[in-house]
Amino acid sequence: MGDERTIARRFKLIEGHLDERMRRLVAAAEAEAVGFGGASMVARATGVSRRVIREGAKELKARPTWAGGPPRIRRPGGGRKRTVDTDPTLKKDLERLIEPGTRGDPESPLRWTCKSVRRLAAELKREGHGTSHRMVAELLHDLGYSLQANAKTIEGASHPDRNAQFEYITKRVRQHLGRGEPVISVDTKKKELVGAFKNSGRELRPHGQPEKVQVHDFVTDLGRAIPYGVYDLGANTGWVSVGIDHDTAEFAVATIRRWWKWMGQPRYPQARRLLITADAGGSNGARLRLWKTELQKLADELRLPIGVSHFPPGTSKWNKIEHRLFSFITQNWRGKPLLSHAVIVNLIAATRTAAGLKVKARLDRHSYEKGIKISQTELDRVQLRPAAFHGDWNYTILPQPANHSRT
Repeated sequence: MGDERTIARRFKLIEGHLDERMRRLVAAAEAEAVGFGGASMVARATGVSRRVIREGAKELKARPTWAGGPPRIRRPGGGRKRTVDTDPTLKKDLERLIEPGTRGDPESPLRWTCKSVRRLAAELKREGHGTSHRMVAELLHDLGYSLQANAKTIEGASHPDRNAQFEYITKRVRQHLGRGEPVISVDTKKKELVGAFKNSGRELRPHGQPEKVQVHDFVTDLGRAIPYGVYDLGANTGWVSVGIDHDTAEFAVATIRRWWKWMGQPRYPQARRLLITADAGGSNGARLRLWKTELQKLADELRLPIGVSHFPPGTSKWNKIEHRLFSFITQNWRGKPLLSHAVIVNLIAATRTAAGLKVKARLDRHSYEKGIKISQTELDRVQLRPAAFHGDWNYTILPQPANHSRT
């Protein structure tokens, strides 16, 4: 027993400096020195199993060469598996937690999230995942997120119901998509000067032969292009009408009407409702009377209820169309002067992504009057049903009864 106590003491002194491989080799060397019954004695003294001691003894006898570097501590594939490999839903649940609150410039390659890694880790643990804030940070990096301080992103943060509205929109969109109903994101892209003007970005050209453009950005006879887009969240497809007149609610709804005719109806022939997500201002603003009266006309034509959810003021960049359609259009025409409306339409229609995005574009030559006033009487005719939560941002416009006639 004296030898066993000596082995235990000696092993305890050195154990903290041993890795897994050296631990089994030291134990095997002790057992070899004891002789017969040494493996059992060393196992009792050190806590190293006899199987591991036998493995160490084989390695001692093998005497490997060091030409290719020192031997591995673990065999290939050995050791504890990463949690992300044993928990297949971890990444998916992490993305779900981030999605309603994702913030940042969608046209930047970075995506910023306003939730801390510790808070995300705590929420994942409450859902039954074994994780830590360090692992969440690694997963966010793999997913393309960059955590930033709240002070970096103050846009739209002042409204007390900002996050609640994001979560409401996310829930409403998922319900519609789960039923196979069409959900579209709409907005106006930045107006563009038409002509030989500088366009941001660079394009491959022969060395020393850049595209020559105008020095000053003054509007010419070619005017401006007004791209209004419709992005289908379920189909990953887009429609863009390039207007030449004014960005009005009439133009916006006309674009949705064209999308439905050429893309929406063929894909959703059994649709029972349509959901639109839009920002709170511009030609599709939450307070714009013309927007609601034009949507009433569309609902009557399609005989479909049209639901609308607006993003809180100052948060338009969180609308899906910004980073799933407009950002790729911008990338596709970077460094290319937008010489004509036809060039703009062709560049938009040629936009593709590895995820399968397809875009159709048409030039809209119609004129749209500015400053149309909608009376309270006209607004009262709109069959608008506000939601229980923020009815000013979330509502449904129902079709008029079939026998209804407007006066």
